[in-house]
Amino acid sequence: MSDAHPSFEHVKAVILSAHEGTTSGEKIEFYNSWAKNYDQDVVVLDYRAPSLAADSISSHYHGDRESADVLDVACGTGLVAKQLNKHGFRCFVGVDGSQVMLDLARQTELYQDLELTMLGEKPLPVQAGLFDVVVIAGALSDGQVPVCVIRELCKAAKQGGCICMTTRSNSDNLDYKTSLESEMKQMEEEGLWSCVEVKEVKDWERAVSEHEEGYISGCVYLFKKL
Repeated sequence: MSDAHPSFEHVKAVILSAHEGTTSGEKIEFYNSWAKNYDQDVVVLDYRAPSLAADSISSHYHGDRESADVLDVACGTGLVAKQLNKHGFRCFVGVDGSQVMLDLARQTELYQDLELTMLGEKPLPVQAGLFDVVVIAGALSDGQVPVCVIRELCKAAKQGGCICMTTRSNSDNLDYKTSLESEMKQMEEEGLWSCVEVKEVKDWERAVSEHEEGYISGCVYLFKKL
């Protein structure tokens, strides 16, 4: 590990470099190279999406947690599963586009299965209607996972299951957030799911773009599949 205590400026430079890659291969290469330092870097970033998503799910999930099947989409190194495990969830399937991230997620020993898939290019490699909880934290943003993927998240959930999603609310991501919320509303009008909670969070994570400072805001969405 290169630096036990990376500076914020270092982490900022790493994250900004992610936007230099536009192709799928470049994005995968970035996350593969970042994986070994990812957990320590997001601590510096004060990245709260995994814990906020887990808190939302925990507040509204009323079934048996130990037997609940959880699909962790864009699971990375397993930060969301670690948070949900604290809330009593035990059965996880993870999906991510980075093999190195998946290798680190496997080391948590929380996942029953881990699948390598580039979201938005191939369908989710899971059975439809199987999961009690489907969660994606952090990946729904401009230049990352396309908005259309949320239909696959809904499809993967059981009837009555929870689908939890997060996105950033800063200026760089507002167009994406508008499109995301429009698709969520369209799916609600189609009778695919109903909104349980929308929670705006002021201090989401530390700002890294050149024209922002302090903390940016973000949002947690929780839907119930109909």
